[in-house]
Amino acid sequence: MATFRAAASLAPQESVEHSALPSLDLLASAVLLLDDAGVIEHANAAAEHLLGMSQRQLEGLYAPACFADGEVLERSLQEGREERFAEKGQPLALARPGSDVVHLDTMLVVLHGQPWAFLLELREIENRLRIDRADQQWQQAAAQREVLRNLAHEIKNPLGGLRGAAQLLQAELSEAELLEYTEVIIAEADRLHLLVDRILAPHRTRRQIDAVNIHEVCERVAALVLAEFPTALEIVRDYDISVPELKGDREQLIQAVLNIVRNAAEALSQMPRHFPGELTLRTRVLRQITLGGQRHALALELLVIDNGPGIPEALREHIFHPLVSGKADGTGLGLSLVQAIVQQHGGLVSVESRVGRTEFQLLLPLSPTSGEGNAE
Repeated sequence: MATFRAAASLAPQESVEHSALPSLDLLASAVLLLDDAGVIEHANAAAEHLLGMSQRQLEGLYAPACFADGEVLERSLQEGREERFAEKGQPLALARPGSDVVHLDTMLVVLHGQPWAFLLELREIENRLRIDRADQQWQQAAAQREVLRNLAHEIKNPLGGLRGAAQLLQAELSEAELLEYTEVIIAEADRLHLLVDRILAPHRTRRQIDAVNIHEVCERVAALVLAEFPTALEIVRDYDISVPELKGDREQLIQAVLNIVRNAAEALSQMPRHFPGELTLRTRVLRQITLGGQRHALALELLVIDNGPGIPEALREHIFHPLVSGKADGTGLGLSLVQAIVQQHGGLVSVESRVGRTEFQLLLPLSPTSGEGNAE
């Protein structure tokens, strides 16, 4: 946890209100400024988002009361008053009404020469691990794309020769039974050629960049899936209407979200008829997010959550790899296409799954990406 050092280096007291407080809103981690009694006097924008309360609601709250294990923070505050440390890191569990407990990494810093006695920085452990996994996924996907390009070249050349030879052989044959064999060879060569093209399609397609309303994308997808599965599920909309438009290819984004939602709908349709299948589309704005090695002040988070059977554990780590599928008749290209589209938009996609809850997270920058309009 490194950002607390910048946050703790507050300006002298006379200029603090004009310089230090606004800078706290630029931090990705949540920051609370506490008085000597442990009462919250200021919360930055990330803290408002994490705690689910506004600055006005947070002011005056006793900080330990916000945590399921608040007595741990109380002891640390007392140790800080006794100057037994300058900074102290420890895990805490955030207790938000109506929500699951959120496990946090925290850093408590003793302040000197400031209007506040303590600075408390908070970071979600699970979110940090998810971002780390997503960054690793980005690097793996880049390597996979190079392998696929090389593999496609190696496959398509002999396929063309195979198909041509079958056509020449077909022209020399007169027996109907033998002609059937050459037709099978030609049809299978064409099928493999098409499969290779589909694997490479997202990397060849020129994107049509425009301003995109993500909620219009979600509504289009919802309409398509409800028409296909009218009785299998209920779609819950949990939209943040303050989400600004993003720069992207509307049709590609529809395709990416549709692939995820349709997979969820298919899984829910296999559940017992009395099972209440539910799929949630949730949008939020995240601040100070690193995507593919680039820092973005704002990013869109789109969550697709279903209460179905979950993804088999053996598939979870490879679910975005080409040709990996959990369906007997699946090609394994749907989620690979999702990953390619999201990454072309400068974003990341990840998944968490267990029985009863599968959550796909799409993170997209709310700012133009480099090389817009060009195929990768």
